[in-house]
Amino acid sequence: MHPSALFAIDGLLTDEERDIRQAVRQVCDREIRPYVADWFEAGALPARELARSLGSVGVLGMHLDGYGCAGLGAVAYGLACLELEAADSGLRSLVSVQGSLAMYAIWKYGSEEQKREWLPAMAAGERIGCFGLTEPDFGSDPAGMRTTAERDGSDWVLNGTKMWITNGSVSDVAVVWARAEDGIRGFLVPAGTPGFAVHDLKRKVSLRASVTSELVLDGVRLPEEAMLPGARGLSGPLGCLNEARFGIVFGAMGAALDCLETALAYAAEREIFARPLASFQLTQEKLADMALELGKGLLLAVHLGRLKERGELTPEQVSAGKLNNVREALDIARTCRTLLGASGITLEYPVIRHAVNLESVLTYEGTSEIHTLVLGKALTGVPAFH
Repeated sequence: MHPSALFAIDGLLTDEERDIRQAVRQVCDREIRPYVADWFEAGALPARELARSLGSVGVLGMHLDGYGCAGLGAVAYGLACLELEAADSGLRSLVSVQGSLAMYAIWKYGSEEQKREWLPAMAAGERIGCFGLTEPDFGSDPAGMRTTAERDGSDWVLNGTKMWITNGSVSDVAVVWARAEDGIRGFLVPAGTPGFAVHDLKRKVSLRASVTSELVLDGVRLPEEAMLPGARGLSGPLGCLNEARFGIVFGAMGAALDCLETALAYAAEREIFARPLASFQLTQEKLADMALELGKGLLLAVHLGRLKERGELTPEQVSAGKLNNVREALDIARTCRTLLGASGITLEYPVIRHAVNLESVLTYEGTSEIHTLVLGKALTGVPAFH
C-alpha cells in the first residue's frame, strides 16, 4: 500500500489537481531525478535551463492571476511544490523564490509597468528573480535591517548587504528591501546595475543543488520607478514570506514521501538473517510511525490549502503548518536513513540528501523557534520575541 493511501489523500483532490501533480512529477522524473545527485555532489545547478523547463509547464507563479501566470488554486500550487521537493529541496526553493517571493512581490506591490515588464518573462522562465530581505546580522529580526535607501534628487541610492539569497547570481532582477525615511520599501534592482555585486556562497553541506548568494549594494542608483509603490513597512516582505512558507508546508512532505518510498523499497529487498528487513517488527514500527506522520502532514497541507483558496488562511496557521511539517519531515528522513544503514549515507539513495536539505528548510522562511513563538503568542496573547 502506498503511504498516502492510508489517508485516502487523492480523494481530497480534484481531477485538475491530480493532473498538475502528475505533470510536475513527469518533468522531475525526466529532467531532475537522473541528474540531481550529481548536481548536489558538484554544488552546481543548471538553473536557467531548469527555469525554462519549469516555466513551460506553468509552475512559475502558477498561483498568480494574469501576466502569463496560470492562476491556479493553492492546493494545485502546493502539490507542485510537493513533487519538486520530492526531487530536491533546492528545486522547490528555485520555484518558491521565483514565484512566491520575487514574482509575488511584483504582482502584489508593483506598478502596472513593473508587472508588464517582468511577470510574463518570469512566468515563462526566461527571466529569474531573487528576494533580498535577510542580512548577515538580521534574519529572524528583519526590522533591524541596515540596508538603506536614500533620496538623491529624483533617484534612490541603496547601500547594504543581503545574505543567503536563493537564485542570487542567476537572477535578472533582485527584489531588495531597504530602510527609507518613510519606512521599509521594496526596489527592483536589475542585474548589472552599477554598484550591485553578487557573490555565490560556497562550502555548503545543505541545499547544494541550489544557488545561494550574497548581494552587495554599494551606492546603487535607481530611478523612482524602480520602487514597488504598493509596499510600505514590514508588511510588504512579510506578506511575501507567508506565500513562500505555504509552499514549504507541502514541499517538506514531498521530501518525506520520497524518503519513505525509498525506505519501503529498500526494506522489501534487503535481506538480513535470511529474512527481508521489512519482516522485522522494529522495521515495521518505524515504517508505520512515519506513514502516520506523513499522512497527518498531508492532511494538514491540503486543509490549509483549502483555507487559502477561500481567503481564510491566517499567518499563524501557516506557521503551524511550516513548523509541524518540516519538523516531521526531518524526523522521517533521519529514521529512513537508519533503515538504509550504511547505504543511507551515500548519494546512491536520496535519503541523506533530503535529510541535510531539510536542515536548511527547518531554518529558512522562519526558524522553528520563531514559528513556535508565533504560535505561543497566538495561544497566550503574549509576545515572547524580545
